[in-house]
Amino acid sequence: MSNSAMREKWDARYRQGGPGADTPAARVLVENRHLLPAHGQALDLACGLGGNARLLAEAGLDTQAWDLSPTAIERLREQAHGLPLQAEVRDVLGAPPAADSFDVIVVSRFLERELCPRLAAALRPGGLLFYQTFVHQRPGDGGPRNPAFLLAENELLRLFAGLTVRVYREEGCIGDIRQGWRDEAMLVAQRGMD
Repeated sequence: MSNSAMREKWDARYRQGGPGADTPAARVLVENRHLLPAHGQALDLACGLGGNARLLAEAGLDTQAWDLSPTAIERLREQAHGLPLQAEVRDVLGAPPAADSFDVIVVSRFLERELCPRLAAALRPGGLLFYQTFVHQRPGDGGPRNPAFLLAENELLRLFAGLTVRVYREEGCIGDIRQGWRDEAMLVAQRGMD
């Protein structure tokens, strides 16, 4: 799918949704907020309506939020008054983050494997990556159907093998699938101090 077709798809989805302020932050970020640094530069990559970006900014981080959808960015800007948050329309594949540029990067429900090495390199020494997205082996049917956007078992660990794992969760289909946290994997990983 071309960038313009992707942009149109997501713009239509964001126009149909409710108020952007109701968009919650990803569970990986909410449950591990205590790991955030007291200050620094943060990025919410493929931010959508910006639930992650708002949490990061409210935590005192100078936050950038990037998304391909002008509609999402416009709605986020409307909700970000008074927060240290800059929202930008940006094709993250064509213009990924520069090396050593962020103390925190958050990615939720977005998977482009070719971008993963660039994300790891974009972390400053000691920087944290918070990542959450859908897995192939899942009991539910939510999320994308296209296998290109689904993680294989433990794939998130392999994609960021150069980082130190601080938190990882992927429950798959074992045990009582009516309980627990299913359908997605979450990772918090840290770049070494070099």
